[in-house]
Amino acid sequence: MNITGIIGELTFKFSRSGGAGGQHVNKVSSKVTLQWNVEQSTVLSAEEKAILTEKLSNRINKEGILQLEADIDRSQLRNKEIAIDRFLHLVKDALLPIKPRKKTKIPYSSVLKRLDRKKQQAQLKASRRRNFED
Repeated sequence: MNITGIIGELTFKFSRSGGAGGQHVNKVSSKVTLQWNVEQSTVLSAEEKAILTEKLSNRINKEGILQLEADIDRSQLRNKEIAIDRFLHLVKDALLPIKPRKKTKIPYSSVLKRLDRKKQQAQLKASRRRNFED
């Protein structure tokens, strides 16, 4: 995956953050919205695009644009870095192949232990029964 190529395709929008902050929050646009058009990306192959659209379908809108927001910090630059880090982590995780589950055999000793427990429980219940033959 070409990280610098993907970062070059990103667009950023800046807006005012919500929440507490006094007068400063009303003047500074520190909230960063990162946007990336998955379908028009030239860096990824068609297969990678299909994987991303499937795995990140809840984050991609109808136009095929993936959006992330960051308004953690008061600094616009720091929020931009946070958004890029989160974006790269998200894309890398989505492109990792899922490992197939390997079936494991139950150890013979575990089978024997389970059968022993069943026998002990059966003996315990048998000892509690009344004898009506007398």
